[in-house]
Amino acid sequence: MVVPKIVRAGYMAASVGELFQCSVSHRLKKMRSVGVSGVRSSVRSRGSSSTTASDPREKVKDCCRKLVAFMCTQVGVGGLVVGYAIVGAFGFMSIEQDWVNPQNDKVAQLHSKCVCDIWNLTTNDFAFNETAWRTEVERVLRVFQNDFVKAYKEGYNGRVSKDLWTFPAALMFCLAVFTMIGYGNVVPKTSLGKGLTVLYAVFGIPLYVLYFMNMGKVLASSFRWLYRRLYECSEEGIGENDSDSNLPPTPAPRIIVPSTACLWVMGGYVLTGTIMFAEWEGWEYLDSTYFCVTSLCKIGIGDFVPGANILEALNSGSQTKLVINFVYLLLGMGLIAMCFNLMREEIRVKMRELKADTRHWLEDIRIRIVTNYRRKRGY
Repeated sequence: MVVPKIVRAGYMAASVGELFQCSVSHRLKKMRSVGVSGVRSSVRSRGSSSTTASDPREKVKDCCRKLVAFMCTQVGVGGLVVGYAIVGAFGFMSIEQDWVNPQNDKVAQLHSKCVCDIWNLTTNDFAFNETAWRTEVERVLRVFQNDFVKAYKEGYNGRVSKDLWTFPAALMFCLAVFTMIGYGNVVPKTSLGKGLTVLYAVFGIPLYVLYFMNMGKVLASSFRWLYRRLYECSEEGIGENDSDSNLPPTPAPRIIVPSTACLWVMGGYVLTGTIMFAEWEGWEYLDSTYFCVTSLCKIGIGDFVPGANILEALNSGSQTKLVINFVYLLLGMGLIAMCFNLMREEIRVKMRELKADTRHWLEDIRIRIVTNYRRKRGY
């Protein structure tokens, strides 16, 4: 049976329409499913971000990261060093102030026994025999002197622990430990204090090295900027005087802080400390200079240590001088680090210049040797 062309065309059109409708419906379903899943994923992501933002653990971690980042800065390291010294001072005070020196009681007994023996010699047998009295009194005093020297060698110093371990003295002890000065005038006597000193030095010395490096960089950059500004101002003044000359402008040279400027800075700082300690302690100016240099260079001999006049000031309620001594030494070591950085930069530049000059010198010698050789050969 032959189907007319019109009928077949109608069937084909109907089938094409059904296929189009099926594809369109399939795409709509797919888009709906994708939209729902996208909305769900966005809702989940928002929920997760809100949960992480409200999570206290994440807040604590974020605060710890910010704290560590701040502690690695120059201000943070300086504050950490000062805080470490203050915490150590209170710790050593609480441990060492309760210690009782047994030699104090021993010396007190020796003194009482010597006085009683002399009194007995005076009132009993030798009241009317001056020669025999003098002989016996010298014998008693000689015995007291020998026993006193023995007690002094065993640790007697005439002070109780509360007088020794005041807050400024403990602060200076902590500074002497982690800066490796080690005066030795105030030392821990208890076993706990000695063990704590070992741990305090183990953790404090790396912290001080970090402070030394950071403080040196900060002060070096500041001093370099100040020196550059002074140099530029002086060059501008010279340029204004020579403005009428027709010479072409020269390029700006690289400005390096000379070693003499660093030596002048350190000399002025040592002179300030010399005058300060000479006035406070009643030392000679040579002795005060000797103390400043040995302390800032971390030699720490210990024969001159601030203490006598400062302890008298402490009894009247003033603890300012030892704190100023602490700040003086801490800032002075930062200045030493600054001078070290500036001098190292100058030495590097000088070595580069020396290397370049040596290379040119050797090249010049080589050219002369080759030239003379060619002349002799007749080239």
